Amino acid sequence: MAAAEENSTLFPIFILTLMAFPLVPYTLIKLFHAVSKKTTNINCQCSVCFRSGKYRKSIFKRISNFSTYSNLTLVLLWVIMAVLAYYIKHISSEIQVFEPFNILGLEAGASDSEIKKAYRRLSIQYHPDKNPDPEAHKYFVDYISKAYQALTDPVSRENFEKYGHPDGRQGLQMGIALPKFLLDIDGSSGGILLLGIVGVCIILPLMIAVIYLSRSAKYTGNYVMHSTIYTYYISMKPSLAPSKVLDLFVKATEYRDTPVHRIDEEPLQKLFVLVRSELNLDVKNIRQEQAKFFKQHPGYVKSELLIQAHLTRETSDLSPNLQCDLKRVLELAPRLLEELMKMTLVPRTPQGHGWLRPATGVVELSQCIVQAVPLSARKATGSSEGYAPFLQLPHFSETVVKKIARKKIRTFQDFRDMKLEERAELLSQVAGFSASESEDVEKVLQMMPSISLDISCETEGEEGIQEGDIVTLHAWITLERGNGLIRALPHAPYFPCDKEENFWLLLADSLSNDVWVSQRVNFMDEATAIIAASKAIQELKEGSGASARDVKATVKEAIAKVKKGSRLVMGKFQAPAEGNYNLTSLCLCDSWIGCDVKSNLKLKVLKRSRAGTRGVVSTDEVPTVEDGIEEEDEEEEEEYDDYESEYSEDDEDVKDTKSRGAVANGSAHNKSTGSSSDSSGSEED
Repeated sequence: MAAAEENSTLFPIFILTLMAFPLVPYTLIKLFHAVSKKTTNINCQCSVCFRSGKYRKSIFKRISNFSTYSNLTLVLLWVIMAVLAYYIKHISSEIQVFEPFNILGLEAGASDSEIKKAYRRLSIQYHPDKNPDPEAHKYFVDYISKAYQALTDPVSRENFEKYGHPDGRQGLQMGIALPKFLLDIDGSSGGILLLGIVGVCIILPLMIAVIYLSRSAKYTGNYVMHSTIYTYYISMKPSLAPSKVLDLFVKATEYRDTPVHRIDEEPLQKLFVLVRSELNLDVKNIRQEQAKFFKQHPGYVKSELLIQAHLTRETSDLSPNLQCDLKRVLELAPRLLEELMKMTLVPRTPQGHGWLRPATGVVELSQCIVQAVPLSARKATGSSEGYAPFLQLPHFSETVVKKIARKKIRTFQDFRDMKLEERAELLSQVAGFSASESEDVEKVLQMMPSISLDISCETEGEEGIQEGDIVTLHAWITLERGNGLIRALPHAPYFPCDKEENFWLLLADSLSNDVWVSQRVNFMDEATAIIAASKAIQELKEGSGASARDVKATVKEAIAKVKKGSRLVMGKFQAPAEGNYNLTSLCLCDSWIGCDVKSNLKLKVLKRSRAGTRGVVSTDEVPTVEDGIEEEDEEEEEEYDDYESEYSEDDEDVKDTKSRGAVANGSAHNKSTGSSSDSSGSEED
C-alpha cells in the first residue's frame, strides 16, 4: 500500500518532466523570435487610415492578436505546469519521513538517558492525560511513542543507525509513476476504467474525426465551399465582361447564406435607389428591372447591394446590423476572389489554356473592392483612363480629379511622375488641399508599388523554340516603393480587415483570349521566396551541366535579388504550331489601381526539325470545358454599355505592335509604374 502511495505521488512529477522537456525550449525559441523580430511598420500612416481605426492597437486588438491557437495553447500548458508544481510541493510537505531522533528533538547518536529525558519532556506536552487535544493525542501515539520504542529497543536502534529503518535492511522496491486508481483495480473500478479508456482513446477521436470530415467535405483548402467553386466554374464564360464579373462573384454559396430579416427590406430598398446606376440594369425599364433584381435569392440581393454600397462609399447611413453584414461580406471577398480567379485560369481549351478577359475582370473587381472605388470610375473618357486610380488617394473625389485635369494631368501616371514640389503646389493651389492633406497623399504615393518585369522563354538545352517543345518561362518580378519597403499592406481605409498584396503574372495571347501561363506572386514571405528561387536556379543550372562553382555563384546572386525585392517565377508550357505569336505579359496587382505592368513579347516557333517530339502532351490529358458551357450571346453583350478593360487589345493595337516591332524572341524587359506599358525592340531570327 505504501509503495502504491509513493508511486501515486511520483505521477505528477513524471507528467511535469514530460511537459517540461519540449515546452521550455519551444518557449525560449518563441521568445527569442519575438524579441529579435523587426518592428518595421508596414501599415499606411496617413490620417485617413488612422481615423478608420483599422490599425489602431487598442487593448482588445492586442489581446486578439495574441489570442492565436499556438499562444493560447502555450499559456495553458504553462498554467498546467504551474498547478502541477504547486501540487507536488504541497504533497511533498505533507509526506514526512519517519526519523526518530528528529521527532524527539535529538541529534543522531544520542545516549539512552537523553532519549528518556526527551521522551518525558514530550510526554508532559502531548500525553492525553496532560493535553486533551485530539491532535496532540494522535501525534503522541503515531510519532513520539513509536520513536521512543525504535530507539530504546537495541535491535531496532541498531537497524535504524545502520540501515536507516527500524526493521533493518529493506529490499529494492520497483514502482510505476501512475495514479493510485490505475494500480488498484477491482471489479467495479475496472469497468469504469475500461469505459474511460475506450471513451478517451476511441470514441472521442472518432467524434472529432467525424465532425472535421463533415465540415471539411463542404470546404476547399482555402475555406471556400465546394458548391461555390462549382457555381463559378459552370458560370464562367470566355467573353465575360469585366463589369459583369460582380454578378457572378455574388453567386457564392457563402453570400446566399447571408441572413436577411424583415427589418432589412426598407433599408435595402433605399440602398437600391442609391446604387442602381452601378447595377447592370436597363434604365429605360427600371421598374421591370428592379422587380427582376429583387426576385433573386434574398442573400444574393443583399450581398450585391452591400458590395455596391461599399464601392460607392454609401455606408455611413447603414444600420448596425447591415454594417455587421457588410463586414462579413467583405471579409469573405479575398478568398472568394482568389478562387474565382483560379476558375478563370482553369484549362479550358485543348491546349490547356485559361481565359484572359474574365481573369483581368476579376483582378479589376478585386482592386475596386479593396480600394472602395466604383466600377463605373474605370470607364475611359476620351484620352483619359478614367478617374478610378485617383479615388484611392486620400481626400480625392471626382471634382478634385476634374480640377487637376485642367492642368493637363490626364493620367494617374502623369500625376505620380510629377516632382514633389510641383505636386504639392498643384494640390494646394488647384485642388485646395491643406498641408496635412497633401502630406497624406504623399504618404500613400510612397506606399504604392512600382513593378518591373524581366521575362524570357526558352527551350532548355536547345537553341530556338520548335513546335511541340516544352518551353520554360523565366521571369523576375521586382517591386520598389518610394519609402523603401518591400513588405507592406495597401492603403485601404474602407476595407475592414488586413489585406496582403498579391500579384498575378499572366502570359497570354490577347487575340485568342488564352492565358498560357499564370502564377500568383506574394512579396510578404522573403524566406519562402529565397528557398523557392534557390531550388529552381540550382535545378536549372545543374540540368544544363554547369559546374558546382557556377551553380553556387548563380544561387548566391538569386538570393541577393530576392532580398532586394525581386521574386522568381518559373513555368512551363508546350510550344504551339509553327508561327509568330504576339503574346502579352501582365503583372496585375489585386490591391492597387494603376500599378499594373503590361508588355508585349514576340514568340517565334520554328518548324519541328529535331528527332522525336520532346515533352508533347496529349490533348486527351488536358481538361476542357464541360458540355453545355457556351459563350454569351452577342445580343446580350450589346445590351449593356460595358467599359472596356484597360488590358484588352483590338486589332489596331496588334498592327501598331507589328509596325513598331517587338522584343527579341522569347524575352522582354519592362519597367513601369503605370497601368499599361508596351516594350519594344527588334526581332531576332
